[in-house]
Amino acid sequence: MRKARTFTPEFKREMVEELLSGTTRPAQLCRRHNISSGLLYYWKKQYALGKLSNEATQEGALLDRINKLEQMLGKLTLENEFLKKALQNVLRREGRNGHSLLLTKTSFQASREDVS
Repeated sequence: MRKARTFTPEFKREMVEELLSGTTRPAQLCRRHNISSGLLYYWKKQYALGKLSNEATQEGALLDRINKLEQMLGKLTLENEFLKKALQNVLRREGRNGHSLLLTKTSFQASREDVS
């Protein structure tokens, strides 16, 4: 069985910089170094995020921030839906028993006056 090749960060960075310079087409780079185009574009994404011992580009940093915010939005949406369903279940049970957890303004003020 053949051992998987490993590439140094310097080599990856050189390939991406050559790709970004526009002097060589992606297919030419891939053929010359016997790498897949998917790998080359994966390195390009890493380069944009600053993971190849280079400074992160503003575009890469913004894309990373967008991904994190989208994940947070999804999580909050799920939590919101869960809480809505839980509240509906509680209100449905309370309605059957004749009790209610919800306080109206007048009942709240009356309860405050009883304490005073």
